[in-house]
Amino acid sequence: MPLSRPTGAGWRQRLTVTALGLVAIALLLAFSAANQPLLSHLRNLVFDSEQRLLPRPEAGAPVTVVDIDEASIARLGQWPWPRTTIAAMVDRLGELGAVTIGFDIVFPEPDRTSPSLAVGALERQGARVVLPPGLELDNDAVLAAALAKYPVAAGMAISNETAGALPPPKAGFAYGGADPKTYLAPFRGGVADLPILTKAAAGLGFFSFPAGEDGVVRDLPLVASAQGNLYPALSVETLRLAQRAGSFAIRSTGASGEADTGRPAMTAFKVGALSMPTGPDGSFRIYYSGLPKLPVLPAADLLDPLRSAAFADQISGHIVLIGTSAVGLRDLVATPLNAATEGVRVHAEIIDQIVGQVFLSRPDWAPGAEIALAVLCGLIVLALENLAGAIASTVGMLLLVGLAATLSWWAFATQRLLIDPILPSVAALLVFAVATPLLLLWTDREKRFIHGAFSHYLSPELVGRLAQHPGALRLGGEMRDLTILFSDIRNFTALSENLTPDALTSLLNDFLTPATDVLLAADATIDKYVGDAIVAFWNAPLDIVDHRRKACLAALRLLAALAALNRRTGSDLHIGVGLNSGECCVGNFGSAQRFSYSAIGDAVNVASRVEGLTRQYHVPILVTEATAAGAPELAFLEADRVRVVGRQTPIPIHALVGDADYARSSPFAALATAHATLLAAYRAGAHDAADSALAAALRVAPPSLAGLYRLYGERLVALRLDPPAADWDGVWVFREK
Repeated sequence: MPLSRPTGAGWRQRLTVTALGLVAIALLLAFSAANQPLLSHLRNLVFDSEQRLLPRPEAGAPVTVVDIDEASIARLGQWPWPRTTIAAMVDRLGELGAVTIGFDIVFPEPDRTSPSLAVGALERQGARVVLPPGLELDNDAVLAAALAKYPVAAGMAISNETAGALPPPKAGFAYGGADPKTYLAPFRGGVADLPILTKAAAGLGFFSFPAGEDGVVRDLPLVASAQGNLYPALSVETLRLAQRAGSFAIRSTGASGEADTGRPAMTAFKVGALSMPTGPDGSFRIYYSGLPKLPVLPAADLLDPLRSAAFADQISGHIVLIGTSAVGLRDLVATPLNAATEGVRVHAEIIDQIVGQVFLSRPDWAPGAEIALAVLCGLIVLALENLAGAIASTVGMLLLVGLAATLSWWAFATQRLLIDPILPSVAALLVFAVATPLLLLWTDREKRFIHGAFSHYLSPELVGRLAQHPGALRLGGEMRDLTILFSDIRNFTALSENLTPDALTSLLNDFLTPATDVLLAADATIDKYVGDAIVAFWNAPLDIVDHRRKACLAALRLLAALAALNRRTGSDLHIGVGLNSGECCVGNFGSAQRFSYSAIGDAVNVASRVEGLTRQYHVPILVTEATAAGAPELAFLEADRVRVVGRQTPIPIHALVGDADYARSSPFAALATAHATLLAAYRAGAHDAADSALAAALRVAPPSLAGLYRLYGERLVALRLDPPAADWDGVWVFREK
């Protein structure tokens, strides 16, 4: 029914709509202010989606990764490797011309494979060990000597989970404005290399990623404060060594040219000739490219003299990061582009992004602009509700939501700005949701949706079960996977008006008795009789193997039993059967004085809705996809995808037209092909093709499907006269039960 503004709407109605809309906007703003973590999570999901749609172009920075992968561990032995092996790796990289070597690994404990330990153990047992002079027995000293020969950045992890002492930083920090130590959140400590290794390295940077709420690495501090010192991230430390720079430069609020907001914060960071923007806490927003061309060299190949020479071009003049992708070493992180990627690749992404000078920015004015836009969107929808009615406000609301999304995408794609469309979109939707029901009430003056209460009757007593388990006579239940059946006689009300009470009772008993026999023979539990309707379910109280298939076969046998009744009595009864499967709560429900063994849950409600749809689709049996999936050998045809009252998620429904023998027959194969073609053409808006497929289906369809195809014929005529919106998804929406 078209919605429009009531012509007699007075100022009180408009005032009510306006007041409720303004309250909704105010509550939304208050909620967003009080739930920043939730809003931040949703905002990050939007920005992640934008990155996936438009990744950063790879800058081609001279970065190479040496990967300690599963294959390398298989060839060289389990981790940790002897430090002499790591030293050989460093020497090989230095010989091949690596400009800087960065370790995304930490060596906090002495090498247990050092010969000195073995010699000491032998001497303590009384052995006399004679070694050539000058032989180094400490593997850590061997690695330290290798580190000292080349520009190497040692790695360390910083966190608040340990108070372990950290070595002094290798680089200095120059800053303008507020001292970074006054506003950076301090870390308690961390884990670093052995002192002998740290001392030998030219640089020192942290590689740990601060844990996000959802575990996705979106940003990384370029500088961190810990134990009274400032430490650089591993990525920028390797850039410092590569440029032979001695220190970093930090700009804070209060510096020359920077506004002093009263709250100290970082505004920019510089290493050598490369500058980059930061967040107030020194965080750097990573704009991922995926680095499709990043050279990744297996560590074992690098240590193989016959293979390593082939890597000279990928190492000479490059920053080389040494990390691991081996699952057992647990250096896998989630990013907006990948659910799991090596942590060392994230450091490579940062280096490539800084070299390419392509940055994402969330400006200081963005939150205020988003709030202002949210208020504006809410006011526009409110004005449309009052002045133009529900149809115009619906269109306006959709346009505003689309405009907010478009603005966010344009800002990201062209300006690299992160502008959140969520708050403006929710404001428009919320005002619409608050105001539109009032318009519906005032224009229609009738309730659009009436939820009838189900009559409550006792189900048949489970005498045998209760006799063996009297403790079952109590309130309560359990969650079980059930298949639920609803069956109802068509046009029973009109039929009952022409029968005497005795004749009506006899007719009902004539049907319900064989129907009950069919269900009990199929291992069903009879839940209740509601007038002419039967409710039954499978898989409770006892486990029923293959209960979906048994329920479908029982539905077919109900039709056969009804046909036999009609032949015997000369009646012309028809039933509709709806089936659905899912998790339900099943048990004894009611009061302490009176209860019944029954099932409740969303799956039960859906089964009831599906049974009601048999009238709309003119077929005797409709089955949800959750049930049909358990009986793939039977003859099903998809009837439609529908959105029923009380559910937003579309439900695929299938007509059950025959058993396994019919499903294997050539007539059904021809029918299934024509039917699938009809649905595809109908949903694509290809009317001519749909008409042809409809005609083909009618030629081979059994009489029970005539009503379904008549319905689709009517829909095709209606869609030609009134085409759906461009974003129509082919889902048919029912407004009534």
